[in-house]
Amino acid sequence: MLPLSGGILDLQRSVKAGTALNTRLDHRNPLVFDTHELGRRPGAMQRLSREIAAPADLGIAGVIGVPEGAPLELDLRLESVMEGVLVTGTVRASAEGECVRCLEPVGREIDADFQEMFSYPDADDRGRPKAEPADDAEDDEGTLYLEDGLFDLEPVLRDAVVLALPLQPVCREDCLGLCPQCGASLNEDPEHHHDAVDIRWAALQELVVTDQDGEKDNMSGTASDDVQSAAEKQEK
Repeated sequence: MLPLSGGILDLQRSVKAGTALNTRLDHRNPLVFDTHELGRRPGAMQRLSREIAAPADLGIAGVIGVPEGAPLELDLRLESVMEGVLVTGTVRASAEGECVRCLEPVGREIDADFQEMFSYPDADDRGRPKAEPADDAEDDEGTLYLEDGLFDLEPVLRDAVVLALPLQPVCREDCLGLCPQCGASLNEDPEHHHDAVDIRWAALQELVVTDQDGEKDNMSGTASDDVQSAAEKQEK
């Protein structure tokens, strides 16, 4: 019978193994590429061109991005090196969003370059300068690995697209935006404005308007009396 600690260790290994199997790359995914044809001969190179449908949420959420299902054009160069496969490529796509000033639809053509190393899980680290333990942990977190000769391009693609997109897209550089008081488009009516009234004088302004209305009423009443008197004299 195994000691308790050994049984727990075996259980942890089994859970990790099950997790690894559940997260195994699917070669049917259009963003998963196979390097078996390239082989592990340093210096070997392979070029690939592929048009795929954009995955969901490709861009800056709520601002601008490539619509899900829109065509993505990929041109890739795969190079075999000692540590793994160096992937250099270009992605072309059309992004859609809205102007941050006037909220009108905005379109952008994306043409972004990227490069990423996908390492072999058993890559030989001989000849590399020895780093501090903390640096090793940081490097491991940022390292992408090949899995049974496959690599997933999606995380690299997302980074490239986001970096190529404007953080604050505008429909045009001189966009005037919207009126902050009523929301009217200032591009359609550049002369649009509202008379600003200081709230400290608002009460006095109401008194002035009331007095003006009273004077108009008095003038109208006086004029009516004069007309009536003139008519009475004429009858006499």
